[in-house]
Amino acid sequence: MATCPPHPTNPPRPHWWHRAWVRYGASTTLLAISGLVILALVREQTGTQGFLVGLGLAVLPVPLLLAAFRWLDRVDPGPWRNLLFCFAWGACAAALVAIIANSFATRWIATATADPAGADTLGATVIAPVVEESAKAAAVLLVFLFRRRDFTGIVDGVVVAGVTATGFAFTENILYLGNAFGTDQLTGDSGFASVTAATFFVRVVMSPFAHPLFTGLTGIGFGIAAVSTGRHHLRRALLPLAGLLLAMGMHALWNGSAAFGEYGFLAVYGAFMVPCFGLLTWLAIWTRQRELRTVRDELPAYVMAGWLTPTEPYALGSMHARRLARRHARRHAGKDAAGAVTQYEAYATSLAFLRQRGRGGRAGADFAVRERELLDALWQRREVARPALDHAARATAPPPVAAWPGHVAYGVHAGYVPYGYPAPGVPAFAQSRGQYPWPPAFTTAPYPGLAQAQYPVAQSAYPYPPYAWPRPYRP
Repeated sequence: MATCPPHPTNPPRPHWWHRAWVRYGASTTLLAISGLVILALVREQTGTQGFLVGLGLAVLPVPLLLAAFRWLDRVDPGPWRNLLFCFAWGACAAALVAIIANSFATRWIATATADPAGADTLGATVIAPVVEESAKAAAVLLVFLFRRRDFTGIVDGVVVAGVTATGFAFTENILYLGNAFGTDQLTGDSGFASVTAATFFVRVVMSPFAHPLFTGLTGIGFGIAAVSTGRHHLRRALLPLAGLLLAMGMHALWNGSAAFGEYGFLAVYGAFMVPCFGLLTWLAIWTRQRELRTVRDELPAYVMAGWLTPTEPYALGSMHARRLARRHARRHAGKDAAGAVTQYEAYATSLAFLRQRGRGGRAGADFAVRERELLDALWQRREVARPALDHAARATAPPPVAAWPGHVAYGVHAGYVPYGYPAPGVPAFAQSRGQYPWPPAFTTAPYPGLAQAQYPVAQSAYPYPPYAWPRPYRP
């Protein structure tokens, strides 16, 4: 009796708009055209000399902001192409939309009300926050939809939103500083009394974090939606919208602070902007530390299965240990070895986050495939990375503390097996140079005679059994 194959032998080809080169080409073309148009518009408003002065002053805070966001993203760094896309979107596409929409809306209001001053105030406090935050949020939405694998939590949302806002503020500062320089050229002012100096102090020195702070609220909304379970569809849709509305409200308050009196700007800056910025910074750093705890909590399951050595979860869960591992590899094996250690750390972190999503019921249909890809990537780099991570774990581990008299064991750090001590449940055979033949009996799937309770994670608590059974650790 003939039977049909479970899957078609010739699967349908994807539509042309699903191909990667089509999306890359379309986004690159869109951003390039937007960049050329915004360049022409800014140069037309500021003049060539004003444009060059504005460009030179506006670029000063950009490296510092990008370095801060990259540092925040060091636990599970996203690809550079995502950050490059976000910065280009903010500097080109979002800035172009903001200039055109704000100018059109302000002129329409001035014509309808015959009150140019009121139109400018209304445009700055109502129109500009809505238009600008929506344009910047579009980049966060695109990364959330099309780079979902790289968007795993609050830190990713803050980084993506912050880099987008940094690009937008860069173009906006060129425009403001260039116009200020043109005003000084007409009035003859120079030095600290000039409009250029005042604009530079307010926008670059006092509030370079303003736009990243506003858009960061939108990123937090998308980040919380990313960690929400698939059953809460309404919450996942409302959280990004709530973050966007908060960003618009804070932006409107900041733009309208000048209308609150002589000291309105300073009052809003000191009583609202700085505390909010401090709170956002604390939240991002706390979430970063929580990600490190996730690495330490999730990776021991792969130690039990033989994919990782007992010291690796501790080393990979500490940024200091990671730096030591990269430095050790570079010193003893060169730049390529340090790059392999960096990749090993990134893959291991992604593996821990993937397992966390699986335990929380948020893993996608490609969970097993993705887990196998990450484990294979770790296995290919183990010979270079494991000695460096073992060195880092031993260098950063707390010193052993003797127990009560007559007890031969020493206190150990939670989750860490000190160098020279056998791991719990491992026979006390020789361990040289941190190479742990772990575990010698784990060679088949499932393990013969292994009780259900001895598995690293109970199947009832983890619906997706990890791809960690078929191969033992071989030093």
